[in-house]
Amino acid sequence: MDGGVRSEIKHATLTDDEVVRRVLGGDIALLEIIMRRYNQRLFRVVRSILKDDSQAEDIVQEAYVRAYEHLSQFEGRAKFSTWLTKIAIYEAYARLRRFDYQNVDSISELEDQGLYMKSNERDPERQTFDGEIKLLLERAFDALPSDYRSVFMLREIEGLSTAETAECLEISEENVKTRLHRARELLQRELYSAAGAPRTAFQFLGARCDRVVARVMARIQESDSGSSAGRKFSRD
Repeated sequence: MDGGVRSEIKHATLTDDEVVRRVLGGDIALLEIIMRRYNQRLFRVVRSILKDDSQAEDIVQEAYVRAYEHLSQFEGRAKFSTWLTKIAIYEAYARLRRFDYQNVDSISELEDQGLYMKSNERDPERQTFDGEIKLLLERAFDALPSDYRSVFMLREIEGLSTAETAECLEISEENVKTRLHRARELLQRELYSAAGAPRTAFQFLGARCDRVVARVMARIQESDSGSSAGRKFSRD
C-alpha cells in the first residue's frame, strides 16, 4: 500500500460514498477505510444475534466479502453504513438458522458444537477486558431475548437513531422504541449502573480489527485473480 493510501486510512477523511466510488474504480485498498470504520459496529450487532465472539468475527468477514461482491448494487438510497449493517445482520441470521442456536439450551451443548469458549480458552485480549463488571454486563445483555439485544446494541451501544435502527432491522420505529424500553427494563438497574458506560463493552479494536482487515483483503484479492474491481464491478 502506498503512502497516499496510508495517509487516507490514517485520517479517514473520505466519506463512505467517496470510498465506494473509488473502490468501484479499482482502488480496492481503500476498502480498509470502510472496514476500520465499521468493524466494531458490525461485530457488536452480529454478536448480539449469535452471542459468540469467534462466530461473530467470522460473520463480519463474510459480510465485508458479500458487500464487496455486490458493491455495484449499492444505489445510495440508504446510507452505506445501513446497507452494510443489514448485510451483516442477514449473514448472522443465516448462520443462526444453520446452527439452530435457539434450540441449544446448555453450555455443554454449545461446547459440543464448538461454539462456546471456556474461560481458560479466552484469548489474551479477552482476559484483559476491563474487569468483572463489564463481563457481568455482557452476561446480562446475552440473557435478553434476541430481538431486544439487536435493538439495544444498535441504539444504546452503537448510538444509531431510531430511524436507522428500524431500517437496519426492517421493523417499524414504534417497534424499536418498544423493544428498547423492554430491554432496559429487563437489564437490572443495579447491574447496568455498576457496569459503567455500555459503549466500552464488546470492543473490537487492535489485533482483532487488524485480523479481520487482513483476512478480508486476502480473500478479495484472491477472488479477483488479477482482474480489476472497475471491470468486475462496473455499474450498469
